[in-house]
Amino acid sequence: QMLINQARNLASLPFSSLQQLQQSVQRTQQLLGQAQNIAFDVQQIDKMFQQKYANVSLSASDQELITDARSRWQNTVGGLQDAMRVQAGVVGNIETNRAQMSALVGASQSATGALQAAQAGNQLLALQAQQLSDLTAVVAANGRAQALSEAERAAAAEQGREQRRRFIAPGSGYQAGDAQMFNR
Repeated sequence: QMLINQARNLASLPFSSLQQLQQSVQRTQQLLGQAQNIAFDVQQIDKMFQQKYANVSLSASDQELITDARSRWQNTVGGLQDAMRVQAGVVGNIETNRAQMSALVGASQSATGALQAAQAGNQLLALQAQQLSDLTAVVAANGRAQALSEAERAAAAEQGREQRRRFIAPGSGYQAGDAQMFNR
C-alpha cells in the first residue's frame, strides 16, 4: 500500500497548459512587434524623436512644416491604433485563460498525488505570469500612445511659435493693406 501511495505521489499531471499559454504570449508579442512608425526599440525611438520632435528648423519651408506635422499626427494615430490592437489581443486571450484556468483547477482538484497537485499549481502560476505579461503589454502600448500624443502636442506648440514668428516678421510675414468690399 505504501508503494502504491508513493507511486501516486510521483505520478505526473496528465494535463499541460504550456502550449496555450505560450501561444497567448506569442500573440501579444506579435501585436507589440507590429507597432507602427516609432516602435519599442530604444535606438529607433531616439533617432525618430530627434528627426520628428526636435526643435523646428528655422529654415524649413511651410510645406516641410506641414509634412512634419502630418507625420507626427500619423505617429500619434498609429500609436493609438497599436494600443487598441494590443488591448483587443489581450481581451481575446481572456477566453483562452478562462478555459485554461478551469482545466487547471479541475486537474488540481482531481490530483491523485503531491506531484500532480504541485504541477497544477505551477501551471496556474504560469497562467498568472501570462496574464501579467498581457497587462504589461497593455500598459506599455497605452504609455507609448500617450507619450506620442504628448510629443506631438509639444512639437505642435513649437511649430506654432515658429509659424507665428514668420507671420509677424517684418517684410516677409503679414502685410497690412486696404481691403475692398462691395466693389465701389
